[in-house]
Amino acid sequence: MEKYDILEPDCFYHIYNRGNNKEDLFLEAENYSHFLNLIKIHIIEIADIYAYCLLKNHFHLVLKIKSKTELPEKYHSGNNLSQPFSNLFNAYTKAINKWYGREGSLFKVRFKRERISDLNYLRNAIIYIHLNPVKHSFTKDYSAYLYSSFQSLISTKDTLLKRMEIFELFGDNKNFIFVHQEELKKGGFEDFD
Repeated sequence: MEKYDILEPDCFYHIYNRGNNKEDLFLEAENYSHFLNLIKIHIIEIADIYAYCLLKNHFHLVLKIKSKTELPEKYHSGNNLSQPFSNLFNAYTKAINKWYGREGSLFKVRFKRERISDLNYLRNAIIYIHLNPVKHSFTKDYSAYLYSSFQSLISTKDTLLKRMEIFELFGDNKNFIFVHQEELKKGGFEDFD
């Protein structure tokens, strides 16, 4: 039986999941937008989002669970921090099932979560997630891919993403862009799937 990291306050995680039986999760543009809106509804109260990428049959998130003092009271006792993710997946599945006349589960039973233990791993996970559309041949230009956090991070528009913290992690915004370009040139996509 596969072991899963327990979600704990004040910790970074790489969260990912795929469609059940490799089924597509996102069928059209509205699906991606709906999933991101559900993240705002279900996840933002317990976690800060650092990066994301949504691909046809899977997704990746890098996030930090909020500190115990920042978490709503209902999450202070016991370990129920995975419940908002369950709520997200259930809400999205219900919407897809209704819109497309399908039945049953959409996601694999349990979402993967890996604790990010150091800053180097955090940087590498963010880069990996942004380059993921190139790795899976959805695009040759990761910076133009519409369903990742890269464009939001380098823009000046308001965002719920932790833009300043990410730029600090990479030194500044110019180095953030540079490191992505250098990793793409290397073509050695570290595998986090």
